[in-house]
Amino acid sequence: MSGIAKRKLSNSVAMGISVLCAAIGLGLLFLILYDVVRHGLSSFGWTLFAKDPAPPGMAGGGLRSAILGQILLTAAALLAGVPTGVLAGTFLSEYGRSLKLSKIISAVSDMAVSIPSIVTGAFVYAILVKPFGGFNGWAGAAALAIIVLPVIVRTTESMTSMVPWSLREAAFALGAPYHRVIVGVVWRAAAGGIFTGVLLAAARAAGETAPLLFTSFNSGHFSLNMSRPVPSLTVTIYQYAASPYESWVALAWGAALAVTAAVLLLNVTGRVMIGLKQRR
Repeated sequence: MSGIAKRKLSNSVAMGISVLCAAIGLGLLFLILYDVVRHGLSSFGWTLFAKDPAPPGMAGGGLRSAILGQILLTAAALLAGVPTGVLAGTFLSEYGRSLKLSKIISAVSDMAVSIPSIVTGAFVYAILVKPFGGFNGWAGAAALAIIVLPVIVRTTESMTSMVPWSLREAAFALGAPYHRVIVGVVWRAAAGGIFTGVLLAAARAAGETAPLLFTSFNSGHFSLNMSRPVPSLTVTIYQYAASPYESWVALAWGAALAVTAAVLLLNVTGRVMIGLKQRR
């Protein structure tokens, strides 16, 4: 067999293995989605979003308190993480291009993305839960903010670095100071990519369970008091799915479908926006 034939055979084998692995991964993903839709569709309705949980063992009820609590925790995390992440990413791409500190921050951000969320939860528990004597919503928001922060930092750094330097030079030539150039030129040009990073970070925060078990814990009652345990949808799914009551298990499946749909919608929206930005 000639060298060209061997290379073609090796390429075909590698391509076949890659396609097979991709098919297996997609197949498992579709099986998970199918199972969630099949079990959750029966309890997915307006009552799931409009009613509070029923007492244990009783049919009916919904997860209004858990859904609102999850939205509250995610919104608080984004309010803390988005400005910090955008400013940090801007510093890395604009002011710290040649600084060793920027390389250290970038490396730490890359490592922070892959840190298990349960480790983040344990860390926040040690500094915001145990010293203050109990679980609270602020600790849960802080844990989610730590999780979304490196995602936003890396996205902002990448998107602002892609803005051509000639646009900055044109603004400098008009006499604009650097901070006005960043706000009026760089951020405006990279706004789509930065917003996409925020969407992806929100999707990750909305699906986290482990850090909330250590921080905001959960509550069976409607509560928006962030100084107390706050109900959350992901933790409620975890608890209801392991309960002996069929009605709670059914609600867990419906809530899982709601979380899956929300996360998929955010991810698809983010990917579409990234594709549109790259085409432009």
